[in-house]
Amino acid sequence: MNRIASMAIGALIAFLLASSTLFIVDQRQFAVVYALGEIKEVITEPGLKFKLPPPFQNVVFLDRRMQTLDSPESRPIFTAEKKSLVIDWLVKWRVSEPRQFIRNSGADMRNVENRLSPIVQAALNEEVTRRSVRAVLATEREKVMTDVRKRLEEEAKQFGIEIVDVRIKRVDFSANITSSVYSRMESERKRVANELRSTGGADGEKIRADADRQREVIVAEAYRDAQKIKGEGDAKASAIYAEAFGRDPQFAQFYRSLEAYRAAWRNKSDVMVVDPSNEFFKTMRAGGPGAPAAAAPRGK
Repeated sequence: MNRIASMAIGALIAFLLASSTLFIVDQRQFAVVYALGEIKEVITEPGLKFKLPPPFQNVVFLDRRMQTLDSPESRPIFTAEKKSLVIDWLVKWRVSEPRQFIRNSGADMRNVENRLSPIVQAALNEEVTRRSVRAVLATEREKVMTDVRKRLEEEAKQFGIEIVDVRIKRVDFSANITSSVYSRMESERKRVANELRSTGGADGEKIRADADRQREVIVAEAYRDAQKIKGEGDAKASAIYAEAFGRDPQFAQFYRSLEAYRAAWRNKSDVMVVDPSNEFFKTMRAGGPGAPAAAAPRGK
């Protein structure tokens, strides 16, 4: 029984010893081997590795993947026009020299980020203050990021890191300027709207005036054509009447009398008080054209 216990204890000790001397390096990591507090080796190849047990040797792992540093706070930056801008940025970086990285910032990634942020902000300030708002927003935005990256590449060597990219995420006016800019934009939009409404009203009046003019012209031309047609009709009617009346004068006299009667009594309610023997009723008493004269009435 004692022999079995001894073997179990020995196996446990061997396992603990092996686990303290063997370690696995992931392909996403650097392994830095320390020997009594001094960096002895930096392992970049993944796989199963061997070291001496603590306290003779220890291992620290560093992430070799790309890291992202965002602007910790939005500080206003003045442009060449003395306009205050708030710029949000980000920096892509990764560890390139593990020994230099550990000597300068230790094994904690946050240490290098805390030291790198002021450097990025200072480089961005220097580039922005030399340019106008228009240049920062549009025309030279890409150049600003390129120049900041070039400045950081030299500074990054002391930290043992590589700057992969620098990007400006957002550019905005500071709060005290934003309200005045929005007010100016609103006033400008209102001015443009009023100008468009005025132009539309003037165009509308012009169209209505042109339509009224065209309507008057069309009505006048239609009246002229109607009068012309009516005149031509009256002329033809007069010619026909003249020809007919020339053939039969008695019919002409009879027709004119009928027209006179029609004009005198336009409505059934019309009343005329005249002597029946008046010349006006001659045709009515005669009974038509060519009729014999009526016999004189006999006295009672």
